[in-house]
Amino acid sequence: MICVYGAGSVGCYVGGRLAAAGADVVFVGRERIAAEVRAHGLRLTDLDGADARVEEPRYETDLAAAADADLVLVTVKSAATAEAAARLAPRLRPGTPVVSLQNGLRNTEVLRQGLPAAAAIPGMVACNVVHRGEGRFHRATAGGLEVQAHPALDAHLAAFDRAGLPLALHDDLRGVQAGKLVLNLNNAVNALSGLPLRTELSQRAYRRVLARAQREALAAFKAAGIIPARTAGADPRLIPVVLGLPDALFARVAARMLAVDPHARSSTRDDLESGRPTEVDHLNGEVVALAAEHGTRAPVNERLTALVHEAEAGGRRDWSGPELLAAMVRPD
Repeated sequence: MICVYGAGSVGCYVGGRLAAAGADVVFVGRERIAAEVRAHGLRLTDLDGADARVEEPRYETDLAAAADADLVLVTVKSAATAEAAARLAPRLRPGTPVVSLQNGLRNTEVLRQGLPAAAAIPGMVACNVVHRGEGRFHRATAGGLEVQAHPALDAHLAAFDRAGLPLALHDDLRGVQAGKLVLNLNNAVNALSGLPLRTELSQRAYRRVLARAQREALAAFKAAGIIPARTAGADPRLIPVVLGLPDALFARVAARMLAVDPHARSSTRDDLESGRPTEVDHLNGEVVALAAEHGTRAPVNERLTALVHEAEAGGRRDWSGPELLAAMVRPD
């Protein structure tokens, strides 16, 4: 049995695809989502035309449902990782594989500290999932599941293959996570713009803000000895250059980056609109922390982090591109 712990948008999509393909899945999460899923079931769609349904998914709010799990997929927000580990620890059998499908770089370390008897494995979801209400969860961008190879996963690979979500296995996931973080720095920019992802990325001023944040991240990774993997088919070192191109040229050169559902938006924006704490401290804030660990600063990411926290407290979330660019610390 597969337990999806913290089943929100990503958890419902991944677990739903597995369940639709015949896997035994239990979802564990908040009553708000549980009530919605009980009333409507799950419908899983994507921008490529897939459409799967699970009529009566098992969605629980009691973590006791995880006791019989052979595999746990952790999809809580990064700030809740330590709490998730503490709650899972007394319920899981020794050696149970626990895969972090979360944003950020340090969640697996937190899980390993809190779950010393389990097999905590780094993973990531390299796509955007939109919650459309009434049990509908939509993959709005390209990308799949990236996981660090581990013998405990071997028995489950076929289930992911049947679900159309094959696990891309890596000897070391840290570079892949770093590559995704480079792109995820746009979560803050998108949330502050108040626009759909495609609309925001189509405007050069927003992209210039993102490019500055990414250059800081690349500098911090270099100082830490981390080599970001190719992301969206591109060398992360070239992405900031491409982002700075004029709009018309960017649209031609970066067609893959703009190949997203017209209504897709960042998870940070979803969190703001739902009144939930965002993950900005584990995205842009991670760059700030990594830079500080190596004796430098990341002022653009510092500023974006601060603006998102202000938005959480009721501040602006309708910045135009030129306004946001002007609010950054460092000039071109």
